[in-house]
Amino acid sequence: MLQPYFETPDEAGTDEAGRGCLAGPVTAAAVILPPDYSNAILNDSKQLTHSQRDKLAIEIRREAICYAVADIDPETIDQVNILKASIMGMHKALDKLEQIPSLILVDGNKFYSYKKIRHHCMIKGDGRFMSIAAASILAKTHRDSYMAKLHEEYPVYNWHRNKGYPTKEHRKAIALYGPTKYHRKSFRLLPEQLKLNL
Repeated sequence: MLQPYFETPDEAGTDEAGRGCLAGPVTAAAVILPPDYSNAILNDSKQLTHSQRDKLAIEIRREAICYAVADIDPETIDQVNILKASIMGMHKALDKLEQIPSLILVDGNKFYSYKKIRHHCMIKGDGRFMSIAAASILAKTHRDSYMAKLHEEYPVYNWHRNKGYPTKEHRKAIALYGPTKYHRKSFRLLPEQLKLNL
């Protein structure tokens, strides 16, 4: 059972999705939930099915005190590195919240101070606190939907299925067709050790 909050009910949870992808943005979300919010299946987005995530995303957007989602594009990721881009996305999502939180709960172990608001980094926080889990779900569902739209532009990479992650299928397509403007050029798109059955 996830904890409703760490210190006070008006905390914001924040998390990102797509950090390990070869293509597409890194997407961050921030969420402040009502103090009495509860959902038995709410959990780290990676532990949920596609259907569960989609249903929870609708509920979170409906029930949250406020929420926001932000994308950081591949070009920026290449310029600043993926860690800084992920934190930049979290800051951007926090900027868009309609309410200033008393505390920020961050999934992971790295964060940069944000507007003098206290923050706590939480290892595996998306499996411990409701607000971080909610942020992980909004970030994941938003990014998955975006990658499905990009798939229509570049169907050979099957982004509707692999979401831009470094699957064998995705890397085989990069080897055949080359990278697109949505690929992260600073990432190793085709590791030397990769064995392709072309």
